[in-house]
Amino acid sequence: MADDREESLEKRRARLEAELATKRVEAGADDASEARAEVSRKGYAQAMKLSSEFIAAIVVGAVLGYLLDRFVGTAPWGLIVLLLLGFCAGVLNVLRSAGVVAHPLEGNDDKK
Repeated sequence: MADDREESLEKRRARLEAELATKRVEAGADDASEARAEVSRKGYAQAMKLSSEFIAAIVVGAVLGYLLDRFVGTAPWGLIVLLLLGFCAGVLNVLRSAGVVAHPLEGNDDKK
């Protein structure tokens, strides 16, 4: 009777170990999919940041150009020039944020 009981315990223990092993495999798959989702979210956040910086620079250039034209009377040249400057500033901001171009004060190591 004690042997039947020990055998029953061994069978249940083996079954539980098998179930735990499958749960661990499933948990590993869930962790991998969560890691992929995290990378995707970070990429989306970076894209939104870069696009908003670019659009903001263009809008600021256009507004300043429009205001310059209204108060100085240089229409349409103020808008054209400052819109182009805003575009260039937007491209430069995007390149800096992406890490392609160094920030202005990082490269000044040679102080004289």
